[in-house]
Amino acid sequence: MVEDFLREYAKLIADFPDKVKVERVELGENFAEVIVYADKVDTGKLIGKDGRMINAIKTVIIGCKAKYATSYRVTVKPLEE
Repeated sequence: MVEDFLREYAKLIADFPDKVKVERVELGENFAEVIVYADKVDTGKLIGKDGRMINAIKTVIIGCKAKYATSYRVTVKPLEE
């Protein structure tokens, strides 16, 4: 659910939406990291000025904790080509 939301949201922001990929890594019980891979040009857009965009995304994701009892760490990384 969280991965699908992040994938679709990142595609709306990105200049190269076809390159956006999302990966979920389980780090422990009730804790996961969601990594958003995007083109190098788009990583800046996803992070935003002073990190405002990624902080807004993280705020939305925190709301999922109430329903699914899982904490998430969201990371944006450039695609390695």
